[in-house]
Amino acid sequence: MAWCRAAVFAALSLFCAARPGLAEDVALTSHDGKVEITGTLLGFDGEFYRVDTKFGELTVDSSGVTCDGPGCPNLTDFVAELTFSGSSTMAEVLLPALVEGYALRNGYRTQRRSHDATHFTYRLSQPDRLSPVARFSFRVSTTDEGFADLLANEADIVMALREIRPEERRFARDAGMGDLTGPNRSRVLALDAMVPVVAPDNPIDRISTPDLARVFSGEIVNWSELGGPDAPIALHLPDAGSGLAQAVEDRLLKPAGRALAPEIRRHKRSSQLARAVTADPFAIGLASFAETGPARALTLSGACGFSLTATRRSIKTEDYPLNSPMFLYLPARRLPKIAREFLAYAVSPAAQIVIRRAGFVDQMPELIPLRAQGDRLANAIAQAGPETGLDELQRLVSVLSPMSRLTTSFRFETGSSRPDAQSRANIVQLAQALESGAHDAKTLVFVGFSDGQGPAEANARIARRRAESVRDAVLDSAETFDRGRVKIAVEAFGEALPMACDNSDWGRQVNRRVEVWIR
Repeated sequence: MAWCRAAVFAALSLFCAARPGLAEDVALTSHDGKVEITGTLLGFDGEFYRVDTKFGELTVDSSGVTCDGPGCPNLTDFVAELTFSGSSTMAEVLLPALVEGYALRNGYRTQRRSHDATHFTYRLSQPDRLSPVARFSFRVSTTDEGFADLLANEADIVMALREIRPEERRFARDAGMGDLTGPNRSRVLALDAMVPVVAPDNPIDRISTPDLARVFSGEIVNWSELGGPDAPIALHLPDAGSGLAQAVEDRLLKPAGRALAPEIRRHKRSSQLARAVTADPFAIGLASFAETGPARALTLSGACGFSLTATRRSIKTEDYPLNSPMFLYLPARRLPKIAREFLAYAVSPAAQIVIRRAGFVDQMPELIPLRAQGDRLANAIAQAGPETGLDELQRLVSVLSPMSRLTTSFRFETGSSRPDAQSRANIVQLAQALESGAHDAKTLVFVGFSDGQGPAEANARIARRRAESVRDAVLDSAETFDRGRVKIAVEAFGEALPMACDNSDWGRQVNRRVEVWIR
C-alpha cells in the first residue's frame, strides 16, 4: 500500500532524494576557494542548492559558489520543477484553473500535456522563448497517496481534502520536513463541504447530523426510520483513500463514536457519486458541495428546530458543520521562485475570483447585515430560556444592528481552544487585510459565542476569553499593522445566538465560535 511505502521511506532515512535526476554528487566551492561542501544534490530552485552533506542537509546560495560534479544543474537554462500529488478534485479542476489564471496574469504561455490517466504536466514559458521556465507536474490520486508521495520525496506539495492525520504529521517531522500544520507549511486554498445527497424524487428533504452518522455506520438501514418509504438505504461514498471520504470518518463518525458500515458503494469522483445517487431513489451519499450535480442536497436539521443548508456563505462562515477545506501541504524546504510566486497568487484576491468561477467556495470576505440573518434571530428567540432572557437579546440586537457580520469567522478544534484549520487560515487572512489597510477607519468587533452547556454567566466569560484570544492572534500576525488606523473591540453574548442544537457534539462545536462584526 502507498501508506506502507511512505512509512518505510520515512523510517529508513531522514534525507530522501527530491528527484531521481538530482540525486547525484556535487562539490560546491566558494569563489575564493577556501570553502568546499560536498554531498548529494537534493534540489535546486534556481537560486539555492539543497545538499545532503555529512553535516546534514544544507541550503547554499548559488551566487556564492561554483558547482562541480555530475549533479550540477544548468544555471542558464534552469527550469523550475514543481510536483503536486493528491486529491483528484483539486488536481482535475481547481489547480489547473489557478495555473491558467497565474500564467495569464504574469504573461506566460501554458501548454498542458497528459501522460496517462493519472499524470499531466503544465509547461510555462515566456511568449518569446521556446524553452520553458517552469514545469508543474500533477499526479491525480487521493489525499492518502499525496501524503505518501510527499514522504517518499516524490512530490513537493500535497493536495488534500482533509487535515493531515497525526501519524502523517509525525512521519513528516521525523523525515526532516518540519511540522506540516505550521503556518508556513499548510494553507487552505479553497473551501468545500460534505453534503448529504439523494435522488430528486426521494421524499426526504432533511436529516439530522446524528441520524446521518447512524445511517453511514449502518445503525439506520431503512428509510422508514427517517420518515420515508419502507425501503433499504443504499450508501455511497468517494474512494476510501480520498480526503472527502476520510473527512466523513474524522468529522462525522468519530465524534459520534461510530465506524463506517461495511456495505458502501465507492466512487472515484463526487460527480460520479452524484450521478449514481440520482439514478437510485433509495440511495444516499456524501458528496463534495462543488460536485453535487443532478442530485438533491439535504438540509441538516436538529431536534430543537434548527436547520442548516450548505451555501457559499454558510461554508465560508463555518456555520455549516460539515466543512471540508481544500489544503495544500508543503515541506520545510525552499521552493523555486516561480513556485513561491504561484502559491502567493493562489491566495490572492485575483485567485478567489478564479476559484469561484471553477465552482468552489472562495475565501473572499463578504459582509452580512443583521437584517439578512432573520433565521438566526428567530432561532435565538425560540431557544431563549431563563438564563438568556429578553434583556440579553435586546442588548445583542442593539450592539450588532449598526454593523455587518464578516464571513471571516473562527471556530475551534474539538475539546481544544486552538482554532481549527480553516480558522487558522482566517487569522492570517484577516491580519493581511489589516496590514493592507482594507479596514482603515472602521471598527472591528470580535464577538464571542458559546454552547449552552453550563451556567450562562460562565459561558459568557468563556466566550469573551475566546474572542480576546482570537483578537490577540490576529494582531500578533499583523506585524506591520498600525493599530491607530482601526478601532478594535471585543464583545461576548455567550449562548444567546445558537447556530445549532446543543444535544450533540457537532452542534455544540458549531455554537462555540468567534465572529467578526464591522462598522
